[in-house]
Amino acid sequence: MSSSSTNQGSRDRLMALSLSNRDVGFAFGVVLMLAMLFVPLPAMVLDFGLAISLSLSALILMVALWIPKPLEFNSFPTLLLVVTMLRLSLNVASTRLILSEGHTGTNAAGGVIEGFSRFIVAGNFVIGIVIFAILVIINFIVITKGSTRIAEVSARFSLDAMPGKQMAIDADLGAGLINENEARNRRKELEDESGFFGAMDGASKFVRGDAIAGIIITLINVVGGILIGTVQHQLSLIEAANVYTVLTIGDGLVSQIPALIVSLAAGLIVTKGGTVGAANEAVLDQLSKFPKALYMAGGLLFGISLLPGFPVSMFLFLAVLMGGIGYYVQRQNQNRELDKLQTEANEEQAKIGQSDEDIQDILKLDDLWLELGMDIIPLVNSTEAALPGKIKSLRKLFAKEFGFILPAVRIKDESMLPTSTYAILVQGVEVARGEVRPTMMMVINPAEAPISLPGERTKEPAFGLDAVWVSIEHAAEAESAGYTVVDPESVITTHLTSVIKEHMPELLTYVATRGMIDKLDREYQKLVTEITTTSPAVMVQHVLQTLLAERISIRNFPLIIEAITEASRTSTKVTTIAEHVRLRLSNQICKSLEDDTGFISVITMSPDWEKEFKEAVRINGDDRNFIMSPQRVQDFVLAARKNIQQFAEKDEWPALMVAPEVRSFVRSMLERASPLTQIISHNEVHRKASLRTVSTIGK
Repeated sequence: MSSSSTNQGSRDRLMALSLSNRDVGFAFGVVLMLAMLFVPLPAMVLDFGLAISLSLSALILMVALWIPKPLEFNSFPTLLLVVTMLRLSLNVASTRLILSEGHTGTNAAGGVIEGFSRFIVAGNFVIGIVIFAILVIINFIVITKGSTRIAEVSARFSLDAMPGKQMAIDADLGAGLINENEARNRRKELEDESGFFGAMDGASKFVRGDAIAGIIITLINVVGGILIGTVQHQLSLIEAANVYTVLTIGDGLVSQIPALIVSLAAGLIVTKGGTVGAANEAVLDQLSKFPKALYMAGGLLFGISLLPGFPVSMFLFLAVLMGGIGYYVQRQNQNRELDKLQTEANEEQAKIGQSDEDIQDILKLDDLWLELGMDIIPLVNSTEAALPGKIKSLRKLFAKEFGFILPAVRIKDESMLPTSTYAILVQGVEVARGEVRPTMMMVINPAEAPISLPGERTKEPAFGLDAVWVSIEHAAEAESAGYTVVDPESVITTHLTSVIKEHMPELLTYVATRGMIDKLDREYQKLVTEITTTSPAVMVQHVLQTLLAERISIRNFPLIIEAITEASRTSTKVTTIAEHVRLRLSNQICKSLEDDTGFISVITMSPDWEKEFKEAVRINGDDRNFIMSPQRVQDFVLAARKNIQQFAEKDEWPALMVAPEVRSFVRSMLERASPLTQIISHNEVHRKASLRTVSTIGK
């Protein structure tokens, strides 16, 4: 009992060792296969190799019959090369034995070749030659040539269709029909499909070359064998022809039959194309869809049975069989149709019972919608559509610049919109709309001077600049004149970018904030729980929304969590906590405001305004109030706008630097007048920052 257990354990370890070194075993097998080209093989070893060749060919054919899709057997080109090389190596080894030992009899090259020769030739080598020639013709001219042509066309069409398929995937992703993982899987499948058909195009040449090599080797065996038998071994011409021809025919058959099987497998795989399912499902299911065709075939067979000289019973049997199958298939199709109708009725009943759930679905709102008029739809669903890809890049840009992932932009057509109009909706509310001309280009003059080009006058929707829609022919002329030329997709994307920046606080929902917290390291997640408020996640959301409202990046999320936790111990006011967070982010804020020379251009307030603002602040514990007459607020806004406007005309946006205690109040005053102007306090200026005062707001 102990010995048996020990032996079983040894076998298990040996099996585990073999499985763990499959790569070494495969490489060793390839080396042995190459060695057979040069090392003489005994007849017994040759028999074993030929049996393996037959077994592999049968296995490949069965796998080709049962795989649902060609890509599930994408190792076939490699395997085809290996089995082809195996057959050629065995051919060389058998040729060596036939030529060296053929004079001893028909068993000189082993039992497999002798068995094939006796079974097929049946004592008459002429019959063997004819059968061998027919097999070669079938393999070389019919199966191999057809498979090669199909593989070549499939490879070319697959490569030609790849750009369009990739654009379709990008369009589905941009429209929100699929997620990132599904898009990645579809792209991988597309790449695999292209690579597979390209490899099959080359691998089919192996099969064709194998057939040619088999013919040449057969001729060498016959001619060389007869010469060796008659010259070296003193056999008569008839004896030599009989022995060497029988051996050669057996050798050719034992090589051509596996080659024919593998060629058939290659043909099955490349002809499957886009059909999904095993061969029997793909063929029989489609044939059985048309019972009328079976009835017609049965009628034709019945008519043939009535012709004189034909076997009546056989054709009548086949006619009845075809009619019976047609009747059975017709009944099955009717039952399937009834089941389908019943299923649809059940689904309708279920929908009626789920009306409340449907109402709930109607109430759900996506965060971002892009609705398109009918004329703009080709910008999304055509094979060359670039809009979905640009919107996808937009999401990456916001993630990199502002530190949070935008919700997917849902794109849909809207028949209620004017045909050339698009609308942008945030959480179900239309916040902007614009018009584009899908077949034209927008021309903008950076110098804001009149544009002397024929076209349709318009306004650039994002910034309200004067522009002209021109034909594509005039676009090159506009570029050479120094104008900015923008395609319709970029017009929509730019407008969408501007709208998203304005509504970033609304897009950072509680769910999005919760997701950002869950992706933090465990230590920072624990730190969030130490925020001294009743709902730490809500506090984090409000602070992040406050930062985004001033277009401050929240990418350094761990530092922001630290700052919120620190400030929450002394205050529960979002404004106060946000100001503390800004202090911790002072280096980031200053870096974002630096110009090309490394300086931060700032506008300051005159001493009179600073004094008046400080006197207007009322502090009562944790509360801060700002008391200033509406007239004085309006005077300050007008004075600030005048200073800011002179720089905005040159597309320069210096920051306004104020005292820390009034920064939030100044921001609320200028939020509508100049939303792009950054308001910073003296405390937020990093110690390494270099300031340059460019203007002062005076009374």
